[in-house]
Amino acid sequence: MENWGSLSHLFVTVFLSNVALLMVNPAITDVTMAAVCPGKDECSLAIYLTGFQQAIAGLGSVVMMPLIGNLSDAYGRKTLLTVPLVLSIIPLVILAWKRTTTFFYAYYAFRTLTAMVTQGGVICIALGYLADTVSEAKRVSAFGVLSGVVSAAYVCGTLAARLLSTTQIFQVAAVISIIAAVYMGVFLKDTTRHTDALEQPILKQGIENSQACSESSKKVNFFKGIPSPKDIICLLKSSITFSLAASIAFFNSLAEAGLEACLQYFLKARFHFMKDQFADVLLITYIGATISNVIFMPIFGPVIGEEVLLSLGLFAGFLNMFFDCIAWSAWVPYASASFGVFLFLATPNIRSIISKQVGDNEQGVAQGCILGISSFANVISPLIFSPLSALFLSETAPFHFPGFSILCVGLSWLIGFFLSTTMKCIPREEVSNRDSTEA
Repeated sequence: MENWGSLSHLFVTVFLSNVALLMVNPAITDVTMAAVCPGKDECSLAIYLTGFQQAIAGLGSVVMMPLIGNLSDAYGRKTLLTVPLVLSIIPLVILAWKRTTTFFYAYYAFRTLTAMVTQGGVICIALGYLADTVSEAKRVSAFGVLSGVVSAAYVCGTLAARLLSTTQIFQVAAVISIIAAVYMGVFLKDTTRHTDALEQPILKQGIENSQACSESSKKVNFFKGIPSPKDIICLLKSSITFSLAASIAFFNSLAEAGLEACLQYFLKARFHFMKDQFADVLLITYIGATISNVIFMPIFGPVIGEEVLLSLGLFAGFLNMFFDCIAWSAWVPYASASFGVFLFLATPNIRSIISKQVGDNEQGVAQGCILGISSFANVISPLIFSPLSALFLSETAPFHFPGFSILCVGLSWLIGFFLSTTMKCIPREEVSNRDSTEA
């Protein structure tokens, strides 16, 4: 892979930051339950608190992701990458100090606010960095490796959570988060761009009927760096492929956020899972995801195309949720976790498809807008799935189906799968050449 030296520092930064954030996932359910409903295996309040946090963080990310992407186009990836890396340290330090009810709610408040930037900020800027550094023909492989690095971080973080006590988990996570910020500041070099993104349209349209949209955004003031709704609409309408990819990203994120909001509470209520069992399930999932993203996607992506891999990942997500929702024994979630080999192919392929639909100077804002759409799904998802999960795990459920909310999560992936079957990825240059020929 070209420019491996600079990319290796980016991958290390992403790996460390994600290890720190993801290490706490297996333990946070138990910490939340102990703080909110001590001694219970079922707690509607804990589910609602988790859903509310996701919704507020997602709502903030809808605004922050396009802003961060746009500003990174103008002022450099490294400068903007510092912001989410530093903010991610604060919540971890709070729970590293104590995990009493008071400290939990302090963590909850800071985590909700900082997640508006940290939830997708590192990935958003990393995607722009890759697009600046790697040629278009090799981006599917580069994005696959980036997703593999994130999956490897899941594996290492989850394995550490499996081996460490709850107290040690948050202490180690806080230290690793600090190391990630320092490492990035010392070793990562910023990318070089030859044009000023503030003087460029958000998307250079290649078709005449959208020329007015481009003219409306030829100059973006720093203090008004958030792309306007009109700009985002122009971006979405720039090609059918971009619109479909945005729609698929929405349903994929809707399912992922729903999974995060209710799966662990379902497993805890259904099979009395604890931190170690959650960690085992996550380990199986993300070992498979690491293998597929680091090995499978770079080898087969350029051959069979992003569209096929995208459809495969989305359908694997549906099958995973289908078997979980009807789980008849405690071993079933472990077996269905093996679908992680294909499940996490969806996101990097969406990013690769999006990258090919915009110009070199628009990568940050394009990826930011897609992450903003994904964040909007993160707002809606807990509003749907958290009440649904709380209802069907309670004694007042309209009918006995504890996994009903999990099935609904799977249906979101199934909708994304059907949309992906209609997609044909056409690079931006081919569209422009075709339009020039027709003219």
